[in-house]
This record gives sequence, structure tokens and C-alpha cells, in this order.
Amino acid sequence: MSSAIVVGATGILGREIVKQLSQNTQKWKTVYALSRSKKDEYPPNVVHKHIDLLSSADQMAKDLDGVEAEYIFFAAYLQKDTEKENWQVNGDMLQNFLAALPHAKTKRILLVTGAKQYGVHLGQPKNPLLETDPWLTSEPFPPNFYYRQQDILRAFCDEHKHLSWTVTYPNDVVGFAQGNFMNLASGLGLYAAVSKELGRDLAFPGSEAFYTKFDSFTSSKLHAEFCEWAATAPKAAGQAFNVVNGDVQSWQDMWPRLARRFGMRVAREQFRGDTGLESRTELAETPPVSVFAEEAGLVGRVKGSTLEQRVSLAKWSQQKEVKEAWERLAEREGLQKDAFEKATWAFTDFVLGRSFDIVISMSKAREAGWTGYQDTWKSLSDVFGEMEAANVLPKTH
Repeated sequence: MSSAIVVGATGILGREIVKQLSQNTQKWKTVYALSRSKKDEYPPNVVHKHIDLLSSADQMAKDLDGVEAEYIFFAAYLQKDTEKENWQVNGDMLQNFLAALPHAKTKRILLVTGAKQYGVHLGQPKNPLLETDPWLTSEPFPPNFYYRQQDILRAFCDEHKHLSWTVTYPNDVVGFAQGNFMNLASGLGLYAAVSKELGRDLAFPGSEAFYTKFDSFTSSKLHAEFCEWAATAPKAAGQAFNVVNGDVQSWQDMWPRLARRFGMRVAREQFRGDTGLESRTELAETPPVSVFAEEAGLVGRVKGSTLEQRVSLAKWSQQKEVKEAWERLAEREGLQKDAFEKATWAFTDFVLGRSFDIVISMSKAREAGWTGYQDTWKSLSDVFGEMEAANVLPKTH
């Protein structure tokens, strides 16, 4: 039997990794769940340990006293206001943790990053996204902390020859973790529930252009299964992998399903007229696809991308009538009253407001032996069920 350490154990991805490993007590004798606070109840083979990743390596070494494992899953992430700050704090967290880690028995370290690897936060990428796509390390692109983290991890494993590394690139994660910065399902579910409480049809709040474009999503459960597989798979050593569900979805397909899931219908004229809550943001003048322009024959054809919201949920969530509707709903249905203020409205705006496709290839993982798949709508509906059970959403099923 093996042991594991999961760093960032209460986040949307770390939480599922802990859950996945804890289910197989014959394989995983002990799973150390490391976080600043304990938010979950754990089964007997999971040991929660406090760790502050913003502390020094010396302090973390004290936190890790008596903690050692064959496999490390680093899924911690801290959002800051600028990319330079993200580069600094997230790189330092990993570097200090590795310096503090008792690694004599460790075999592999798996680092969780994301599709920000490809600059999707900056605008249109080249589709499909492949792990061999070049890193955006030079001007005019801003610092990308995923690059720094991967460089740190590789250097650490090069120094300690008994260690190997693996990196994952999930995208638009579908999962459940209260108060998590990137929780798409909570924003969608709460928007639908409150819209219904207000007696309104369900209007798509994001970009009209994106409504019919394609996106690739990652079930947090599927990602956890991948991480367990990749930790010991020989062909996963020293490799980075895209990890998405395996289907490609669009909101023109999922929005009517979302409406039905909450006993609603799609607003018939959802893209007509002004809402008074519109928002438009220009992304980087030079989008990621520009690095492929000459090779792909797109010189002069590459333009900057935008984020567009017909209804900015960041604005909508602050309206008096919306807050009052949530308070009525929460009181009547016995819901967690602070769930609404913890929802990640800005992140939901970003996911729904892009004006470009994101299609992510799973070919590399398939060639390495991974066969997992998850239907995106089912994963989203299942998470709504979890939120209903946790009294975050009203029970509609």
C-alpha cells in the first residue's frame, strides 16, 4: 500500500483528489490532506494537517513533521490581483513547500495547473490546444505563474533523481467546493434559482457569440481519477497532460438543459434589447493565436478578443431585488444564507463571456493509456445535486 499527500485539499480539485484516493483503502493506506482550514469530514484513512503555504519553508517543515508519502498531489492556488503577483506568490508557495518536503520515500509529484497554460485568459488561442504548443514567455505576454511552477518542479526532480513529475492542464472545472474562487456550477445554479424566484425565464448572461461556440470542460471527479492514474502510470512520468472530459460542448446545447433542470424555460428573446447590466472588456491586444499566425497563414487576420456579458453577474448579484429574492428563497428552503455572497460571479462572467472557442485535445493522454471520459452536462447536473444536498441550492429534483 502507498501513502499520498494532497496540498490544497479543500479546493475544487484537491477535495476530489482526497475523496478519490480515500475510497481505495487497499491501495492508499494514508492520505494526508493539507490545507489552512478543515472544511470536510474525512474517512479513517485521511489525516488532515494544517499548513500555511504563505509561510516560510522552515515553518512548513514544522507543519510537515511526521508527514511523508510516496506520491504528492499539489493542487493549491491563490488568486492575486495581477499576473506579476500570481507569478510571485504561487511560485513561492510551491518552491517553499518542496524545500520543506521530506522526500526520501517520494516517487512522484503531480502538479495541478490549468488551461491558463495556453493563455486562454488573454484571448483567442490556436485550436485545438496541444501540450506541444509553445509557452508564451516573451513580450507582449504577461508572466504566467504556471510556467514558473513547472520550471520549479522540473528543477527539483532533476536535483533529486529518485523523483519524477507529472503536470495536469484542466479547464473550466465542474465541481463542488464552497467558497472556491473558480466554481462555475455555483454561479450557474444560484443565477438560475434566483431568476426563477423572481419569476423570470432563464436568459443567457454571457456573450451571444460564445453561446454557439465550443468549450472543453473538466469534471473535478474525472480529474481526480486521472491524477490517481497518472501518479503511478509509467508513461505519465515527466509529462504534462490536458485533462478534460472528452466531449466538446456549447451553451446552445446546455442552456436549455439547465433551464429544464431548474423547472424553467429559456428566455425566448434572450439576445434582444438592452439589459442595463451589460459589460464589455477588451482582452490582450495580441492574443495567443498570434504566435501561430505566420506558420498558419493568418498574418493580418488575428485580432484581439473581448469578454462580453449581456448581464454581468457581478453587477446582477448586487441588485437589491436579487439579494432580496435570494434571502426569501434561502429562508423558505432552509439554504445556506452565505452561499450567494461566496459565489464566484466574476469567474462565471469570464467563462460565459468569452468571444472565442476553446477546444482541448486529449490525444496525448489517450496515447499514454488513459481511457476516462465524462459527459459534461451529466457532470454539471450531478454537481447541482451535490449542492442541493448541501443546502446551497433549492431541491428541484
